[in-house]
Amino acid sequence: MKLYPLFADLSGRQVLVVGGGVVGERKVAALLEAGARVAVGAPDLTPALRGWAREGRVQWRSGRFEASWLDDVWLVIAATDDAALHRDIVALAEARHLFVNVVDDAEQSSFHVPAVIDRSPVTIAVSSGGHAPMLARLLRERLEVVIDPVVGSVATLLAQLRHRIRARIPDLALRRRFYERLLHGPVQSLLRRGQWALAEASAERLLDSVESTPSGSVVLLGAGPGDPGLLTLRGLRALNEADVILHDRLVSVEVLALARRDAERIEVAKQAGNHHTTQAQIHALMLEHASAGRRVVRLKGGDPFVFGRGGEELEFLRQHDIPYEVVPGITAALACAAYAGIPLTHRDHAQSVRLVTAHCKNSIDTLDWKALAQERQTLAVYMGNSELPLIQAQLLAHGRAAGTPFALIENGSRPEQRVVTGTLANLAEQATAHDVQSPALLILGEVAALAGSLGWFGRPPLGVTPALHAPSPKAAAA
Repeated sequence: MKLYPLFADLSGRQVLVVGGGVVGERKVAALLEAGARVAVGAPDLTPALRGWAREGRVQWRSGRFEASWLDDVWLVIAATDDAALHRDIVALAEARHLFVNVVDDAEQSSFHVPAVIDRSPVTIAVSSGGHAPMLARLLRERLEVVIDPVVGSVATLLAQLRHRIRARIPDLALRRRFYERLLHGPVQSLLRRGQWALAEASAERLLDSVESTPSGSVVLLGAGPGDPGLLTLRGLRALNEADVILHDRLVSVEVLALARRDAERIEVAKQAGNHHTTQAQIHALMLEHASAGRRVVRLKGGDPFVFGRGGEELEFLRQHDIPYEVVPGITAALACAAYAGIPLTHRDHAQSVRLVTAHCKNSIDTLDWKALAQERQTLAVYMGNSELPLIQAQLLAHGRAAGTPFALIENGSRPEQRVVTGTLANLAEQATAHDVQSPALLILGEVAALAGSLGWFGRPPLGVTPALHAPSPKAAAA
């Protein structure tokens, strides 16, 4: 975030607008609506500004800009067509530690005027940092349609009840749940119909029925492979309801940014080969926070039930009578393959998919290598980056063809995604040559060759893209 968002109370405070044209008029109108005392400096004014000056709503400082105009001013807006004048205003304003906005000049501005959605007392501002005001306006137009006009009335009602709510519900977690129940209940519908008394009575009844002790719970939530757009709507709601988030290291910062700002975030560092937090410690954290009445989200990369030890965590929660639910996530095999342009199944090349972890509880040697080496199937190997030489040797030893295509997908679905391709014969060599790092998913099978022609996200594949051979007549007939 380059800019710090700020809502300023300008009521009764002096603001200077330099420029008496149409643009200056728009700025003055918005400032007057905010209750500011506005001075307009310009040789001439639009008819509307002249009228406001006659009515005493604005003060007109006639003539060319003077440094004395900045005396006792809180903010400055430069809205002329004189670039040299704007530079002088900026220099003088900064010397006095005044914030200045230069219309259509983001580089010289120390504050920017956003596009505003007014649901007083709720105000929603959209800013592009002054670089793309038309985009900000377009976003505002879209939000205007989505945000219910009754939001302002809801805020007014909550403001009236705020002190009673805080006194009745001192516990922050319980108070947050009260607000959620109120906002998802009939209050908004009643206000929308103009039935203020009934809405107030409904809120009062809900306040009187508040429990004295909050009950804790845990949500096992799949974060997907990294792209925040792949998080489910139910997952987004869980993140916004969470009091505590226990998240793996591999959960992307973009996904975490979707969570409620005041939720406590605890990294439990579950990453292949780098377990700073044991599974027993994670269990203990879930128990501690849920027992204290908090809503816990156990946020896992991918899907919690695909090599995510979600089953073990549910067993623990069940043993301790902690309420839970599971919100699936898009597992890496699906997402990473899709973002690399690789169909996991294909009528001509692969009729089945096997999901395999190379980071087994006991040993990688427990895998059924004979079954994994069978043709006309796709292997999706999780957490196998450190075991690629062994995977390569075992598959070759059990009959998988040396020319079988592979794709290693590093940071799948993220902006830094890389895809390395080749054949089973040079799998380990290619991974070393391109320094493939975790998290990386291995896709092995004929379909992996399609990454070269169907890839659509990020950079083109690195390494040698193997040819995709047509199936034999016998195989095609099978």
